[in-house]
Amino acid sequence: MTESLDATHDPQLRSWVESAQAEGTDFPIQNLPFGAFTVDGEVSPRIGVAIGDRVLDLAGLLDTGLLRDEAGVAAQACRSGRLNDLMGLGRKHLRALRQRISELLSTGNDEISGTGRAEELLLLPDDLEMQLPARIGDYTDFYASVHHATNVGSMFRPDNPLLPNYKWIPVGYHGRASSVVVSGTPVHRPSGQAKAPDAEAPEFGPTRRFDYEMEVGAFVGTGNGLGHPVPIGRAEEHLFGLCLVNDWSARDIQPWEYQPLGPFLAKSFATSISPWVVTMDALAPFRRPTEPRPEGDPSPLPYLDHPDVQARGAIDLTVEVYLSSATMREKGMEPVRLSRGSFTDMYWTVSQMLTHHASNGCNLRPGDLLASGTVSGPDKGSRGCLLELTWRGTEPIELPSGEERRFLEDGDEVVMRGRCESDGAVPIGFGECRGVVGGEETAA
Repeated sequence: MTESLDATHDPQLRSWVESAQAEGTDFPIQNLPFGAFTVDGEVSPRIGVAIGDRVLDLAGLLDTGLLRDEAGVAAQACRSGRLNDLMGLGRKHLRALRQRISELLSTGNDEISGTGRAEELLLLPDDLEMQLPARIGDYTDFYASVHHATNVGSMFRPDNPLLPNYKWIPVGYHGRASSVVVSGTPVHRPSGQAKAPDAEAPEFGPTRRFDYEMEVGAFVGTGNGLGHPVPIGRAEEHLFGLCLVNDWSARDIQPWEYQPLGPFLAKSFATSISPWVVTMDALAPFRRPTEPRPEGDPSPLPYLDHPDVQARGAIDLTVEVYLSSATMREKGMEPVRLSRGSFTDMYWTVSQMLTHHASNGCNLRPGDLLASGTVSGPDKGSRGCLLELTWRGTEPIELPSGEERRFLEDGDEVVMRGRCESDGAVPIGFGECRGVVGGEETAA
């Protein structure tokens, strides 16, 4: 593990940006996540850092001359408008930049205000259009929740929910990077082949079982060379930070097409991610021991096992999913919370996923996205998708408007939130990952 507590995590630390102290804020000075944005229709994005209800413009800050040495090199890497170059520099430069920004935004520091540009450098989110934080070259989706895997498996294989490899290997598949979109992007209802159990032939048409999946994503920082695996003890040196992921799914298309090679069109039409990337350094106060494997489960193979993974491999991150229908919004009703889960319930850790991915010599690159798979826990209230919550549509959910949901309908908005809390630490959040379900896709 490469992150440790330092002055940026001090719970007594305060910012002269007053909103950073607001109760319930996702972005206190202890967080400082990175994202990309445009202003007034700009073509090229800029990199910013969230602080309270403001966004610090890094390009503008660099122009003041207040960022030098390693922090200056790191900020210069942000000139490209995406985080890939910064990710590729590694954790040392990122840490230097984060520490310097923390220093500049701390109460009592007047270096920014002394330039007379504080108002110009601290932008209002409503004036910005958030963009994908990185150029995502490759996207891999894992299946790291044993609770999710068991629930879904029991629907289709009641006598044998988990396949023999599950507790030995972090199962994953390569997703479609081109259809990863930033929070707020409308999501169409995809079409594909589906076959009813009693039908003689499949039919092609829009999915009738549109679903979300509450996941956590990890961005790769420094990559590895082709043919060079990443040892488990060094895996986190190759991680930049985490975001929220909604891996939209067409549940009626999926079971017909996934045999024998796995997910395809039921997943490739859209994947939404939150715009802010919370760095691994910001997550240091929220690291936890991994849950002991249940009696009778195999220990991870040596290449996936390490004392640091056992001691601090888990991340105390709570994720929530909210839903509002078009009718609810018309009536002014608040979104209803569907589930609340914990990332500590995952069977495989982020470092194990990365190490396994690279174990055959696969070259990961800065900006590659690794998603955890659905975050589900042991009870119904922690199930991270409608497939589980409604048990394949047999147990519908009643909304405050009186409507029922087995799966998503057009006009439904799904909102995902994530928050880390721990005794002795200032809570930090991930912002939101939003998406509204639109109508059927149309041909170009």
